Amino acid sequence: MSSIFGNIFKVSTWGESHGAGVGVVVDGCPAGLGLCEEDIQRMLDRRKPGSSAFTTQRSEADKIEILSGVFGGLTTGTPISLLVRNKDHHSSDYQNLAEQYRPGHADYCFDRKYGFRDWRGGGRSSGRETIGRVASGAIAEKLLSLFGICFLTYVDRIGDIEISADAFDEAEINRNPLCMPDRVAADAASDYLKRLMQEGDSSGSRVVCRVSGLPAGLGEPVFGKLDALLGQAVFSIGAVKGLEIGDGFAVSSMRGSDNNDGFFMENGEVKKLTNHSGGVLGGISDGSELILRAAFKPTPSIFREQKTVDRDGNNVTMNIAGRHDPVIGPRAAVVVESMTALVLADLLLENAVCRVSNLQKIYD
Repeated sequence: MSSIFGNIFKVSTWGESHGAGVGVVVDGCPAGLGLCEEDIQRMLDRRKPGSSAFTTQRSEADKIEILSGVFGGLTTGTPISLLVRNKDHHSSDYQNLAEQYRPGHADYCFDRKYGFRDWRGGGRSSGRETIGRVASGAIAEKLLSLFGICFLTYVDRIGDIEISADAFDEAEINRNPLCMPDRVAADAASDYLKRLMQEGDSSGSRVVCRVSGLPAGLGEPVFGKLDALLGQAVFSIGAVKGLEIGDGFAVSSMRGSDNNDGFFMENGEVKKLTNHSGGVLGGISDGSELILRAAFKPTPSIFREQKTVDRDGNNVTMNIAGRHDPVIGPRAAVVVESMTALVLADLLLENAVCRVSNLQKIYD
């Protein structure tokens, strides 16, 4: 089961939704990076449950513990082991799932592959697995911040309600529980979700992640393309069904004269007149803002009777119990950001050895 991601900045997540805890081991982080539990906790607080009416009411503090790899407030260059203990898991809510497959979930496919599964809250396939991603992403972001690389992540669409570019307000992202930078859109989306919750239903959503300060030159020209690696990283997040970089699918209806980004010089630096490419050309960062959008399907755990089958091949109906988000995007935004940060941190370290002149700077 592949639970390891990265080449140099490498992470290995572990744990199940209703097990003793979840966490991650981060290997390859350079020594000397200032790091404390508060740095990681700030990121985890953005995804923890029970924070609003639109998140699962599972009551978890999601308090991070650093078990190794940090001494005196600095990383030591050795593996960093991080742990979050599970405390409020109600496994009895999932008892009927031991023999039945939830529509829209990984239950059936997991069972077919392994012949056995942990049915408590989805086990390894639960969204709770993303705690390890966010914890390691916080370390990656701390490293990237040393080079002036910054992230802005938000929800721009819930159902058919989309933010207005004219009303964009970055400060509003942290003022509403839906992480939308448009108060009017956020209010409309809130009303929409309340109606869906009364109907026992859920909604899809879209997350935007924008990265500024990236140098040109991150990524490889063939299989290790920046956009290809971002695709692998973001698509590995449960419930992501689509990814766009730059203009994304809209390029299929554009002309080359419209889609091409012209270059110009400014203060001795190469700049772009537009950014249809979303910051990536030929699989390599071009120095402009990286822009990606991830589409999340509606939460599959809905409080309606659904048709399914059991392990014995019988047609049955199911009523799902438990505590579930009516929409995934608001809590998953920080997960998209974290996976993006992991890709960029890894490529930043790889670039340190892509030229002989880089090695000479270190060893001469």
